Amino acid sequence: MQNYSTTNFTRGGTKTKTFEGLQCSPSLIGGLQSASVFFAAVNIFLAITTFLGNSLILVALHKESPLHPPSKLLYRCLATTDLLVGLVAQPLRVTYLMSAVHEHLSLCHYAEAASITGVALCGVSLLTMAVISVDRLLALLLGLRYKEIVTLKRIYIIIASFWVLCLVVSLCIIFDERITLLSILISIPLSLLISLASYTKIFRTLRHHQAQVQQQPSQPNALNMARYRKAVHSALWVQSVLVICYTPYLIAVFVITSSTTYSSNSVVAWEIANILVYFNSTLNPFLYCWKISEVKRAMKQTIRQALCCPWS
Repeated sequence: MQNYSTTNFTRGGTKTKTFEGLQCSPSLIGGLQSASVFFAAVNIFLAITTFLGNSLILVALHKESPLHPPSKLLYRCLATTDLLVGLVAQPLRVTYLMSAVHEHLSLCHYAEAASITGVALCGVSLLTMAVISVDRLLALLLGLRYKEIVTLKRIYIIIASFWVLCLVVSLCIIFDERITLLSILISIPLSLLISLASYTKIFRTLRHHQAQVQQQPSQPNALNMARYRKAVHSALWVQSVLVICYTPYLIAVFVITSSTTYSSNSVVAWEIANILVYFNSTLNPFLYCWKISEVKRAMKQTIRQALCCPWS
């Protein structure tokens, strides 16, 4: 196993005020060439699969499906941010990593650019997942009024506000990294808490509904509960994977925020945490195809058309 430097570096001084800035220190990254090549290779592979997978998902979601338009818009927003992770954030990360390998530290500012885009895109994804959980809860509680209250216009406004908020928070890295880190420490647990509360309420309501149906089998049901349960389980799978991928990143941000000295091991741990977050963008398309039958059918049709296959 490679031994990394344990020399400590602080936030002090005018040249290394941020953790990203410290990653450009020759003494800190000097012994990480092999690790940087490995991380760059992983990011390249994930970027390609993320771009291809989410491109197909966006095409599939563009086709006709029984998904309610606002719900479809939320999934399209999620797929778009995931696609941009593979198209923008990860290539910037690779540029930084390879600059460390070849000691072209003049390109090291791409580490900051990668962080800005990564925080913005992943922030939108995280908030969108929280809204998807609330959307599923409202579909259950509102019944027939759901389509009147949850409209495309309102979802567009919510998504636009997410993009503005996340861009502002991510750009704070340039001026004061602590603002961005503290925002991450607040937003990730808050988003996960909203999702947890929503799904807890959903499953309690479903259990209560099932008990009522057993007592009154002929009771009319305005909502197709079988389809609804399937949609909830699909969203819950996506949410569970997000929790697994984001938890190490949350821990890493907490450690960085509370620490004043860093070593090469800190850089390695930070890169691993970032890769796990990016990996979430790679996994989401597979989860859509696995758990959402409408998307799966549309994906198959899209691939067949792309390959000019005559069968349907």
